[in-house]
Amino acid sequence: MSFVFNNNQDIFHIRLKELELQAERIMDPTLKTRPVAIISSPHPNGIIISLSPEAAEEGLFHGMKVSVVRKMSHGVLLLPYNQSLYARVNRYVYQSVSMFTPTVEPEGFNGFYLDMNGMRAIRGHVQNTGLSIIQRIQEQTSLSGMVGISVNKLVSRIVTSVIPDTIHEVEGGEEAQFLSPLKPPVLPTVKEKPVHRLLRFLCVEQVSHIQSMADKSNEFRTFFGTYALQLSREAKGEDSSIVRPFQLRDHILEQTILPEDTNDESILHAVVKGLAEQVAFKLRKRRQVANKVRLELHYTDGHQRDRMGRIIGIDDISVIAVCRKLFDKANGRRNRVRTILIDVSEFRPYIDQTNLFMTKESRNMAVSKAVDKVRLKHGVRSLQTVDVFQALGRV
Repeated sequence: MSFVFNNNQDIFHIRLKELELQAERIMDPTLKTRPVAIISSPHPNGIIISLSPEAAEEGLFHGMKVSVVRKMSHGVLLLPYNQSLYARVNRYVYQSVSMFTPTVEPEGFNGFYLDMNGMRAIRGHVQNTGLSIIQRIQEQTSLSGMVGISVNKLVSRIVTSVIPDTIHEVEGGEEAQFLSPLKPPVLPTVKEKPVHRLLRFLCVEQVSHIQSMADKSNEFRTFFGTYALQLSREAKGEDSSIVRPFQLRDHILEQTILPEDTNDESILHAVVKGLAEQVAFKLRKRRQVANKVRLELHYTDGHQRDRMGRIIGIDDISVIAVCRKLFDKANGRRNRVRTILIDVSEFRPYIDQTNLFMTKESRNMAVSKAVDKVRLKHGVRSLQTVDVFQALGRV
């Protein structure tokens, strides 16, 4: 099988470096100068996923186990991996970059591939377009990022992993030259254990050495077997994969970071009530109920707990009752809570049944709709009870 590579393509890779840390600092500005590490799990075998420069200065690094972190440093704030928050930020960025091309493929939470083929004629020089995209992301989400530009996804992604510049372009035909001085692990196939072990045994330190070996095709196949063809192509910067658009799932996400960490249930119940009211308001606007609602609690020691349920009534009282029940089930620890999050998904239409007589449910809905009129005019947070204001330190 032969592959034809088009040197006139423009594939962008957007990388939002340390997205998890950036997202946490946007949500809680008090973290901006603190040493912070975001961990995969609070258990001893959990690892650091993202960390601040201040934490790195204390000797921490990506992949370090939580058990080692706890022994080394007591001044670093450990935050649980907040998947719902990062997914929400990812959706905001997705919407921002989709303004430039309809063909966008997310890569995890912190990366996007953009097929910009044919956009030179519309938008001019690709590096100016890349700068516009980064500025757009910054304006819409306050996140900083970088852009790698080449003729394919492989090289564009490698650009953002090894080049610190905000924008860098590898022109068509220069892929092999760009890759030659880099270390072999930048190539995806090198991550395969048999390939990685063999390259270490052969003391291969640069991609250029793989390129030279690949010129001797028979010996190369003998060494690398089924991996030989793909490794050879990657070393030359060849990649035939296309940018595949992905449909992001629909969610309602509400989250509060408490002004002060606490385990006071009266405060926590008030915060849950405020979040539930916002969820109910959005469900009524959509005229939908939800088959899935997840309430998450993030504790100050890095632990996280959650419980799942569903919402079948969309008046304030019904949604508050569901969320309060999930909170009570989830909150089984004495540690202080730092963040409460409610994530709602799997929507279906709400059927509003007309009843000749006033029932408890219809009365609750009537009150909720009356409150909605105020919120639609002045904002969803414009009308809240005193306990919610007090819990959030607003009075």
